[in-house]
Amino acid sequence: MTSDNNIDIELMQQALALASLAGSNGEVPVGAIVVKNGEIIGRGSNAPISQNDPTAHAEIQAMRQAAVHLGNYRLVDCTLYVTLEPCAMCAGAIQHARIAKLVYGASDPKTGACGSVINLMAEPRLNHHCEVVSGMLAVECGTVLTDFFKQRRLKNNQ
Repeated sequence: MTSDNNIDIELMQQALALASLAGSNGEVPVGAIVVKNGEIIGRGSNAPISQNDPTAHAEIQAMRQAAVHLGNYRLVDCTLYVTLEPCAMCAGAIQHARIAKLVYGASDPKTGACGSVINLMAEPRLNHHCEVVSGMLAVECGTVLTDFFKQRRLKNNQ
């Protein structure tokens, strides 16, 4: 295991902690972190319900914070770590922000836009493409989601 892989795992674990925070707030448990030059410059967890904002996905939250940190909407040379494969909205935002690398955990067979349903990251007609690494701590990321929805179903059935 390379030291880069160890760093990726540590960063994804931090994203998982943010996902758990979202879940404890009743949001779908997704967490995201933006990193530049080894420094975390943005953190986000899902908050569309609590913020009454359909765009308040973890990725968007983390990229907004990173953009403020850098004073630029372009997040060039940044890596985004997210626990769930981004949807089309988030994939589009990742491309517009010029994120260099996307690392995600669990695939999303219902709304995933980085290979599961569609692959916006590989669409040749779009002008920006980032490196995509999928499956980082996929089991752990998937378990957080599965457990959340199990608990939600139990609560709704009571």
